[in-house]
Amino acid sequence: MRDRLERALAQATGRALPLPPDTARAAVAAVVDPSARLLFIKRSDRAGDPWSGHMAFPGGRVDPGDASPLAAAERETWEEVGLALARAGRLVGALDELSSPVRAGPTRLVVSPFVYTLSLLPELQPNHEVASVHWIELERLAAGEGRGGFELAWQGQRWWMPHVELDGVRIWGLTLRMLDDLLGRMGGVVSPDPRLLAG
Repeated sequence: MRDRLERALAQATGRALPLPPDTARAAVAAVVDPSARLLFIKRSDRAGDPWSGHMAFPGGRVDPGDASPLAAAERETWEEVGLALARAGRLVGALDELSSPVRAGPTRLVVSPFVYTLSLLPELQPNHEVASVHWIELERLAAGEGRGGFELAWQGQRWWMPHVELDGVRIWGLTLRMLDDLLGRMGGVVSPDPRLLAG
């Protein structure tokens, strides 16, 4: 499964989005362990955080001191789970950049996802931003296990939102879009698009 992942990412690099001057940036790391499991974190509940309590890949905002989004993904992964990707992991590629629909106003947020593989599985040390850590087998995700959807009220309308629900956690939204990019490159099952519900 890891070989399949690495071959897929070697065939095409992630697509970069155009960045107007007012664009905020974030970066995340999709980390695959030696057993071909993918790392997810459940974000802690925090007031004012639009992704509070959501499942996510480790990552966060690109700070002025970060040399690049890649450097931000590595720094944030170290801060959130104590995993030094530059030492313990190997960068195998980038996924398509995504624009988040959550931000309101003129500033938009673009997220850069990077994919790493680990040769060893170090002990993780989650910080206060992380409620829990979860490893889910790529094979189960690629096979479409746990696929479904739920109704979401957002911006005054009702939406059907796809999700993956496995091992008591729900992956949806921006993280699911990145996951589907990864799985789609591998020939795995991906979700249909969200749709607006009538009424």
